[in-house]
Amino acid sequence: METIKIHKLEIENVKRVKAVCMKPTEEGLTIIGGNNNQGKTSVLDSIAWVLGGNRFKPSEAQRRESVIPPNLKIVLNNGLVVERKGKNADLKVTDPNGKKYGQSLLDSFVEELALDLPKFMQASNKEKANTLLQIIGVGDKLLSFEKEEQEIYYKRHSVGRIADQKEKFAQEQVFYPEAPKEIVSASELIKQQQEVLARNGENQKHRDNLKELIQGKKRTEEEYKILEEQILSLEERLIKLKNEKGMKGSLLKEYDININLASKTVEQLKDESTEELEKNLEKIEEINIKVRANLDKEKAEDDAKEYREEYRKLTNDLEKVRQAKIDLLKNADLPLPDLSIEDGELVYKKDKWDTMSGSDQLKVATAIVRKLKPQCGFVLMDKLEQMDVESLNDFGEWLKNESLQVIATRVSKGDECSIIIEDGYVVGQVEPKQSKAWNVGEF
Repeated sequence: METIKIHKLEIENVKRVKAVCMKPTEEGLTIIGGNNNQGKTSVLDSIAWVLGGNRFKPSEAQRRESVIPPNLKIVLNNGLVVERKGKNADLKVTDPNGKKYGQSLLDSFVEELALDLPKFMQASNKEKANTLLQIIGVGDKLLSFEKEEQEIYYKRHSVGRIADQKEKFAQEQVFYPEAPKEIVSASELIKQQQEVLARNGENQKHRDNLKELIQGKKRTEEEYKILEEQILSLEERLIKLKNEKGMKGSLLKEYDININLASKTVEQLKDESTEELEKNLEKIEEINIKVRANLDKEKAEDDAKEYREEYRKLTNDLEKVRQAKIDLLKNADLPLPDLSIEDGELVYKKDKWDTMSGSDQLKVATAIVRKLKPQCGFVLMDKLEQMDVESLNDFGEWLKNESLQVIATRVSKGDECSIIIEDGYVVGQVEPKQSKAWNVGEF
């Protein structure tokens, strides 16, 4: 694809320009120097008008002191001759074969921002970034990533805030280590108390049995004592009593065996205290308050852990989306190395637009504008005095490497200037006379 540049130009009676002829450097920087109000910017405005059409026409195009209408002619390196002359400054575009064209042909290869770089320079950061995205063709995909990134970011922010609140709440909660793990039920305590009382009742039965055996033995002994007293008076019963005496020994012996067994059982018995249960019944609400507090603290800690885990997951998701954005731009056909888009803004060498140097801003702007229409090989720049001579040289070398042509103005008369304009003329050029010694289009 042929890159179109300005080969030669001739301008008469436009704004402050009286007559200027020049042949810009094909690659690199052509600087139009001079003091203020001498016609430097008028040259750029004339080029923009010739190539860009009447939307670039100055409001007062004709030089005030002249009665002759503007006369403009530009020859492009592809042989096209573009002219505007006469009272109405009619456009005439002619190819080397003499075939004529209109503004539509110029619009097909001339980039509007190349004629009006300040429009790009003064655009918002977002507009600049959108221009770049339009060029590299990843705008929709990047927009999708940025939307997803924003959604995840705000969701993560919300989750993190809740996690912080939960953690703070959990830390503020009182913990009672002595409290049970679960809410204490009064009916459960009563049931436990009844079970204890039932077991104690069984114990009491054993004790009562032992007591009954001991009392039975005592009664038997007392009864035999009475009978022995009656033996003395009851002869007939003597034999019987003697026989019963053997029965007595046998019966008493049986009592001793039973008493011995019962004693052993009773000695092993141990009644359970219901004192703790009774105290718990009395303080059941107080205990449950502590249990609930402990449960609330544990719940808050668990909730905080869940939200913190979700926060970590969202952080991973956010990093993945951001990496996808980086990869998307890394693989895109960007106009400059080290040029990217972060958070919807242009970034060059890790600097956003407002922290870039003036020379870097011009370099970025030029590269982006050139990328919009690669066929347009030239860019117009006004007020290049923001660059020092060293920066100008570096910028000029970069332009040569990029095969770009820049025509710029600078308030200076130094050696860095390609031509100097004073009072509407190029210093050193023969000023045109009223006669026909100056012919438009002759260089």
